Amino acid sequence: MTRALAGHLAMLCFSGLIAGSFALGSMAANHIAPAALTAARFLIAAALVGAAALVTTGLPRRAFAAPWRYLVLGGAMGLYFVLMFEGLKTAQPVSASAVFTLTPILAGGFGYILLGQAPTRRMALAIGIGALGALWVIFRADLTALLALEVGRGEVIYFWGCVAHALYIPLVGRLNRGEPAIVFSFGTLVAAGLIVAAAGAGDIIATDWAALPAIVWITLVYIAVFASAVTFVLVQFASLRLPSAKVMAYTYLTPSWVLLWQAALGHALPPALILAGVALTVIALLLLLKDEHPGWRAAERR
Repeated sequence: MTRALAGHLAMLCFSGLIAGSFALGSMAANHIAPAALTAARFLIAAALVGAAALVTTGLPRRAFAAPWRYLVLGGAMGLYFVLMFEGLKTAQPVSASAVFTLTPILAGGFGYILLGQAPTRRMALAIGIGALGALWVIFRADLTALLALEVGRGEVIYFWGCVAHALYIPLVGRLNRGEPAIVFSFGTLVAAGLIVAAAGAGDIIATDWAALPAIVWITLVYIAVFASAVTFVLVQFASLRLPSAKVMAYTYLTPSWVLLWQAALGHALPPALILAGVALTVIALLLLLKDEHPGWRAAERR
């Protein structure tokens, strides 16, 4: 197996595991406050990543200089996940995952502002096609709703979470000072957990943890272990073998994976007309995966 193929297989697993967050999250979202679920998720993930860091790179004190950097990054990620689970109270998993595919175009804008990164023409085309497919799913293949900008409340809430996630991506490059990725991620997870726990202390205290249904615990373990710790390892593995543009491309596969998750969990698939939007996101993926020079130019090599 070539290094590139191994990287692609890692990202294929990554996108499938991320999709599970939408499918399971929508089933648990109405049983627990988003802040309580998110705080627990970050603290569990931080413990796992911290343990991994101790047995690999260690946790050097110099890595935690200027701790405000972790607070900024942790705040952005904390906001993303709180708004994700708040949005999933009403948004359908496929629709929410389509909103997530808008992240590359948002990240591209922030990357240009913060890092001077500019996409190639093919990347711009692919991102545009992916965004079109996402909008088609978000508005449920209803042109009238699209023209009138009639979008569900859950999708709007989650969109602002995706804005925070998109800002996080270039901020990592801006704020990292050479710390190992696993150590930097540990600091961010700890900060995110503390920020969300402080902001949602009331919800955490009010939650009757012993009375929560099984689906909440299943979701919590899944998102903390598989959709956090494991996906972190997969992204790091793939990033060493693939250009960043190709790593980012797998975002567009999320709606397709959500459809498979929904079917596996016994839920009905959306109408065929909506599936056309999902198909556009797959086309965007294929365009981004096609061989060319690495997608983000100049500033990425600074």
